[in-house]
Amino acid sequence: MDQYEYIRTAQRVYGTNISELARQTGHSRNTIKKALRGEAWGYSEREQQLFPVLGPYRPTIEEWLQKDKDQPKKQRHTARRVYNRLKTEQGYQGSESNVRRYVRLVQMELGLDLAAQVFIACEPEAGQEAEVDWGTATAVLGGEKVRLKFFCMRSKYSGKHFVRFYPCERQQAFFDAHIQAFNFFGGIFPVLIYDNLTTAVRKVFQGKRRIEQESFSKFKAYYSFTARFCNADSGNEKGGVEGLVGFARRNYMVPVPEAESLEELNEKLLADCLSYGSHKMAGRSESVADLFVGEKAHLLEQPNIAFSNTRPGDARVDKYATIMVDKNRYSVPWKYAGRKLKTIVHVDRVEIFADGKRLAVHERLFANNKWSLAPEHYLELIQQRPMSFASARVIRQWREHWPQALHQLLANFCHIQGETKGIKDFIAVLMLYSRYKADEVETAVELALEKNLYGSEGVRHLLIYSNEKDTTIAPLANWPSLPSPDVTVYGVLGGVQ
Repeated sequence: MDQYEYIRTAQRVYGTNISELARQTGHSRNTIKKALRGEAWGYSEREQQLFPVLGPYRPTIEEWLQKDKDQPKKQRHTARRVYNRLKTEQGYQGSESNVRRYVRLVQMELGLDLAAQVFIACEPEAGQEAEVDWGTATAVLGGEKVRLKFFCMRSKYSGKHFVRFYPCERQQAFFDAHIQAFNFFGGIFPVLIYDNLTTAVRKVFQGKRRIEQESFSKFKAYYSFTARFCNADSGNEKGGVEGLVGFARRNYMVPVPEAESLEELNEKLLADCLSYGSHKMAGRSESVADLFVGEKAHLLEQPNIAFSNTRPGDARVDKYATIMVDKNRYSVPWKYAGRKLKTIVHVDRVEIFADGKRLAVHERLFANNKWSLAPEHYLELIQQRPMSFASARVIRQWREHWPQALHQLLANFCHIQGETKGIKDFIAVLMLYSRYKADEVETAVELALEKNLYGSEGVRHLLIYSNEKDTTIAPLANWPSLPSPDVTVYGVLGGVQ
């Protein structure tokens, strides 16, 4: 730029000719003339990049990258891989930077340039769309560390969100999560956006066509919303809820949440979701809470009756007095062994019926090969076979939660009455749990130990006595008074006057 200024000033102001300027600056006459004719030009890139060393290898590179179009995205050539193959397979001696530049040019021509992603800024309408996704987190329930799934639904317009824990991602949990979310938002979003999760989609075709699960289609029709599914491997199409999964994990689940039950854990999570709202999203002047207030009026109304999220079925009782539901066993009274019963499976429990009568209700199990055994279903049978007491699965599971008083009572019964009679009599104490509250039975057992009672009848009488109400006789009020006695009649009997 300094020489450009010198050339123009020397010629225009001082009249120095072109030959003299060329001698003084060392530039050619044509360069001097170019400077005098126009503005400063600087360097310009070549219209076509030359690759003199890479030239013989260019067809090979183009062939490799062309084949990549039919390969999985994660198994395509990178520039480094192309360079290494050229060195080892083709004897290439040039630089890696030249290979990188040429690979980038070819990838752009073939549409393989994955780095150059462009996003379109969108502004959704109020109360029209929400996004749905699942996440995974660790929690401590009842002192035990467990792995849980959490459901997320987020409004695209306001950013208001709902999060809830579940033991699994099965379809009943999926439907229940929607019902809970609709209650939280106070309405239904007309459009819900999903990835291609199997609880909703049975088959994915190229493009937007999907075959939905029949039960999901019924659920969707009941609540009158439209499902929109993302393209395969395109989580960015529902980026808002993808971000919510990470946000919920970092903010609601750090430190690792602890609770006695899943219900208590979800109550804490619901409080977090309700309190969220002061944040302002990028490009918005109003807070999430303020935007959601205006959005609620645009949501669809919920049906008066919630969707029946149950699964009826039949099951035959096996020789262990259990039925099989989703690869897990649930007990019934032992006398029903061999019979065919009705079941109703809820998202959180399993109900078992016989002849219209409900026999049992169990908390639903979500792993495989688990047993949910109710002691009252087996105690009468075990009393008939007392030698099975120590090894019975139902007793072994129950003993882990017994108070120390029950262990001591069993030992006392066996010591005083002998093992067989002591076990039978102790089972009679255990049967009291079906008629009285657990804390009442355990209080009576502790009192029996204090009073040195060594039989079930003593424990039962303590329970009866403790549950008796005061039966004081009310005074005889408002009764008519009796007439005065007439003692003259006694004279007829010959008594002494």
